[in-house]
Amino acid sequence: MSALRLLVGTRKGAFILTSDGKRAEWKVSGPHFAGWEIYHLKGSPVNPNRIYASQSSGWFGQQVQRSDDGGETWEAVGKDFLYDGVPGTHQWYDGTQHPWEFKRIWHFEPSLTEAETVYAGAEDAALFRSTDGGTTWHELSGLRDAKGKLWQPGAGGMCLHTIVLDPTNAQRMFVAISAAGAFRTDDGGTTWSPINQGLKSQFELPDPTAEVGHCVHRIAMHSSRPGVLFMQKHWDVMRSDNAGDSWNEVSGNLPSDFGFPIDVHAHEPETIYVVPIKSDSEHFPPDGKLRVYRSRSGGNEWEALTKGLPQSDCYVNVLRDAMAVDSLDKCGVYFGTTGGQVYGSADAGDTWNAIVRDLPAVLSVEAQTLP
Repeated sequence: MSALRLLVGTRKGAFILTSDGKRAEWKVSGPHFAGWEIYHLKGSPVNPNRIYASQSSGWFGQQVQRSDDGGETWEAVGKDFLYDGVPGTHQWYDGTQHPWEFKRIWHFEPSLTEAETVYAGAEDAALFRSTDGGTTWHELSGLRDAKGKLWQPGAGGMCLHTIVLDPTNAQRMFVAISAAGAFRTDDGGTTWSPINQGLKSQFELPDPTAEVGHCVHRIAMHSSRPGVLFMQKHWDVMRSDNAGDSWNEVSGNLPSDFGFPIDVHAHEPETIYVVPIKSDSEHFPPDGKLRVYRSRSGGNEWEALTKGLPQSDCYVNVLRDAMAVDSLDKCGVYFGTTGGQVYGSADAGDTWNAIVRDLPAVLSVEAQTLP
């Protein structure tokens, strides 16, 4: 029987949750790196026991931890993230130019095919690559050539938080940056193009349809259809059917089209999940009801999934990297909250259970389906 491993990053450490394929009972390991902010953990598709963790502190800076035994033991690896050449400046909150300054790693994305290759998304926004298991890091600086002077921080900083690799084309990948937008490379990261046509940011930008400057919160793809992308933007849920060349809104009947995470069912490419949040100033569910919304039509038509979730007096948030799916039948769906709960569904969202409560605020959740 297959097994499940959930990698949970929180404000005060990392936790590893494990279960068998029934997903009825879970064991909790942690906190690993107690007291540190763990923005993200991610396992390698090539070697699932290889896990990377972003360990960050305002006092002690950035550390990168690597495990080769599924999180039983950890080794500190390379933590030097240096911008290539003279990085120059980007736009600041007040419209002035501000120097690029490294703060932390938000997201790791291990290669789909190369065991020692991993990508890292940084704040201030940049993309780094390691080909030696995280020992050394090199910036793919062509990304900042895509109008980097016009990028600016969102409320949470200017962070590269999403990296999506095309499983059919090793030269193509997608990234998302708050608040710059979405970008694509078709040559392995040497050059990049903004892919924001169709996005509208009338509340955030002087030019609502600008080529860059949009606050994209998350992008998701189903591996069987790498040309179809789904996006949760600052406001609006969007869809592209041409690898990001253009986008159309699919918010439909959602109670709010503001939110952070978005994910795709492991076996149904048209089934997507979001967690609506009331607004950009009130980061909690509408009406105090924690609801995951599912569309089985690729957007526009949405149903609320509430069984097992609190439907009164619930004022938590679900952050952009805090939702994941597994690849079992039925597909499991998981998300963590800023209140420290991790919820799981073993039936594609029809019913939910709290796997664990009272953790520190959850920053990220990743699911590993193990043999």
